[in-house]
Amino acid sequence: MASDADWAFAQYERVRGSLPTAVFPEHSVQIANLGEVADQIDVFLLDAFGVLNIGDTVIPGAPERVAALQAAGKQVFVVTNGASLPPEVSLAKYRKFGFDFQQSDVIASRDALSVGLVGRPEKLWGVMALEESKLQDFPVPCMRLELDAALYDQVEGFILLGSAPWTGAHQDMLVSSLKRNPRPVMVGNPDIVAPRETGLSLEPGWYAHDLAHRTGITPGFFGKPFTNVYDLALAQVAPSIPRDRIAMVGDTLHTDVLGGAAIGVKTILITDYGLFAGKDTAGYIKDSGIVPDWVSRHT
Repeated sequence: MASDADWAFAQYERVRGSLPTAVFPEHSVQIANLGEVADQIDVFLLDAFGVLNIGDTVIPGAPERVAALQAAGKQVFVVTNGASLPPEVSLAKYRKFGFDFQQSDVIASRDALSVGLVGRPEKLWGVMALEESKLQDFPVPCMRLELDAALYDQVEGFILLGSAPWTGAHQDMLVSSLKRNPRPVMVGNPDIVAPRETGLSLEPGWYAHDLAHRTGITPGFFGKPFTNVYDLALAQVAPSIPRDRIAMVGDTLHTDVLGGAAIGVKTILITDYGLFAGKDTAGYIKDSGIVPDWVSRHT
């Protein structure tokens, strides 16, 4: 587990040079919930963790807020870096929480990764993943990595998908193998941390930046704040809808707000849940220079 929001913020700032650049407003406007800006926004791109749920717990009021936006004729998408589970499993989870989403409404970094893997020449990829991640869904041959150093040297590339089973021993095996034989590394979840019921978990992005520092290899990232996942979402939005009528909603500055600003849409930071729960976000915004259009307590 990561220590706290201050630690996570420092880690994101440490790797800021590898993240997209963007233009931000001069200041943020405070609102209570998304309903206050519904008349200004036609399309809402919602992060999952910190906006809809915390781990396996739904955020109070979030299903009702999403239903109200949908009833008002808004397009509402989930744009998530949760890459471990296949799309149908993620959709079932959101429906269990009480959200009325269709499969096409859920866009995950896993989807962007799949697009990026099409046509790759590597014959076998080693994957950081859960047992239930359904690696057979990817367009390349994959093998789940375990605590066996020989496995790491057998593959021609690595995919960092889900870090729940990953340990320091796994990471050391990966780094040692890459030092012996540098190969491509693709990251299906750029998040450094994610909010859980018991604190912040270390995510694939943390391990990707760690191995980059230790090996000199530059990973390929798929998911927020990088544009590839937003391209999939915006492909479902009518070209006639201007970017300033689209909003990215999330609980982090360096993934959700930075990513949304980088593609030219409005941004909304949720503060009462997720990364900055219980924190005054003004200092983080000032120190990073990542300024959301709106700061909202609740979804």
